[in-house]
Amino acid sequence: MTNAPSRDRPGRRRVGLARFVRCLVLDYVFVWRVHLDPPSRRSVPRVYREGARAPVLLLPGVYETWRFLRPLADRLSALGHPVVVVPGLRHNRRPIKATAELAQAVLDAHDLRDVIVLGHSKGGLIGKTMMVSTDVEGRIARMVTVNSPFSGTRWSRVLPNPALRAFSPRDADLLLLAEQLEANSRVTSMASRFDAHVTEGSVLPGAVNRTFPVDGHFRPLGHPRCMAMIIAEVERG
Repeated sequence: MTNAPSRDRPGRRRVGLARFVRCLVLDYVFVWRVHLDPPSRRSVPRVYREGARAPVLLLPGVYETWRFLRPLADRLSALGHPVVVVPGLRHNRRPIKATAELAQAVLDAHDLRDVIVLGHSKGGLIGKTMMVSTDVEGRIARMVTVNSPFSGTRWSRVLPNPALRAFSPRDADLLLLAEQLEANSRVTSMASRFDAHVTEGSVLPGAVNRTFPVDGHFRPLGHPRCMAMIIAEVERG
């Protein structure tokens, strides 16, 4: 049985135009703040290499750099977690499988163990692909995702962009990934009340599913209450 979305799927939301527009506006306020970071904040801090607690692997979404997750990464680093940024990922436009292999090579090269994946949007699909495919030595302990399109998103069918086609609810690879249920018990899938980008929701069967008290796809990455929830889930294990 597949995880294809339906009208009755939990997590799917229908909202009015005003709420939809407000959601997008608040999302892109956060996006522009990231893009306007000064050059001094665009390199990976050396302190990310330090820490004696479980390493945290950052997996951003499509067209995102690791800096979209920096507000969370800075806090996790301060709590003693080494933070792992995948070199060469850039804006994360590669196919999901290729990116999973790239990220796995980093974990293998540094012999990292008990890794916690922190994935936003596409990053959650990459992380689950690692868990069920590339992580043959069991380096990943669990994963926390934020607004990941585990059931796809309808926008992939109407936007003429090859990088977004992998998120089609009918994509063969996405459907195959959804059938891999064994890893879901090690996942916490966190999602906004409404996400204008992932309207099908992020409910993952068998996972711990949490809801943020705000709308938005990017907004939770910088919202204080949402950030506290995300960090608590990372720390929970």
